Amino acid sequence: MSPNFKLQCHFILIFLVALRGETRYLELREAADYDPFPLFSAHLKRELAGEQPYRRALRCLDMLSLQGQFTFTADRPQLHCAAFFIGEPEEFITIHYDLVSIDCQGGDFLKVFDGWILKGEKFPSSQDHPLPTTERYIDFCQSGLSRRSIRASQNVAMIFFRIHEPGNGFTLTIKTDPNLFPCNAISQTPNGRFTLVVPHQHRNCSFSIIYPAVIKISDLTLGHLNGLQLKKPSVGCGGVGDFVELLGGAGLDPSKMMPLADLCYPFHGPAQMKIGCDNTVVRMVSSGKHINRVTFEYRQLEPYELESPNGNSIQEFCLSSF
Repeated sequence: MSPNFKLQCHFILIFLVALRGETRYLELREAADYDPFPLFSAHLKRELAGEQPYRRALRCLDMLSLQGQFTFTADRPQLHCAAFFIGEPEEFITIHYDLVSIDCQGGDFLKVFDGWILKGEKFPSSQDHPLPTTERYIDFCQSGLSRRSIRASQNVAMIFFRIHEPGNGFTLTIKTDPNLFPCNAISQTPNGRFTLVVPHQHRNCSFSIIYPAVIKISDLTLGHLNGLQLKKPSVGCGGVGDFVELLGGAGLDPSKMMPLADLCYPFHGPAQMKIGCDNTVVRMVSSGKHINRVTFEYRQLEPYELESPNGNSIQEFCLSSF
């Protein structure tokens, strides 16, 4: 039995426990109550890399980090289903409908969401995504096959579906395409290196690491000079058009996280910060007047590093220190 299969089984059990007792499907609310965070671990990899095309059955509650064709066929009424897709940070996810057999009039639905919704929080956040939330949902029962291929704006996407009649279902093909200037991304792994570039665009871009992490910034290029400081209520980079901030929190939405540090000036590092939150985010805010770039490495904090905060920590929130 492969580690990925064991991980998927654990993921499904977590979902089933979270969904027990619910009477309404999560999409009828904007928030999802179930929690796929336990899926992520140092062992998450692309399954069967290099053995394309890959085909397998899609589970009611699933997570996929590879390209291929996936078929869901209901063997009983399935009312609370979702599948999460993730690519490399430098990729777009595309979902293509090969075949859909559901009863929209009977209450079935199949919806794509541009991004992820986890436990009531969205990634990318509404502040960082180019589309309003309502336009990030694509409902098959409204659009049919007129939108046969749907490309997400980043390396993550998901589907919600509900199917009443056994034998009904659908087949999807998941593929990825290069993203020359990735803006928002979730890391598949707890360790890595990434360069975030925003070329003369007025937009906010977040890179999310769903682990407590050490962030080591080696290079930062901005269009102005200012300072580097821990955030306090009266200071920070909020009045500056271009800056990078480091965020930490327990959820997925960067706009709901604690701002832990601002970087407002160009430099050649290193500058290192330890963030002991469940989720760590490097977020760039750009005015559109400059080409902004930040290069950083990240690694998951070891358990012993989380045991005792030092003098610069924010103890009531989560460990963080330069």
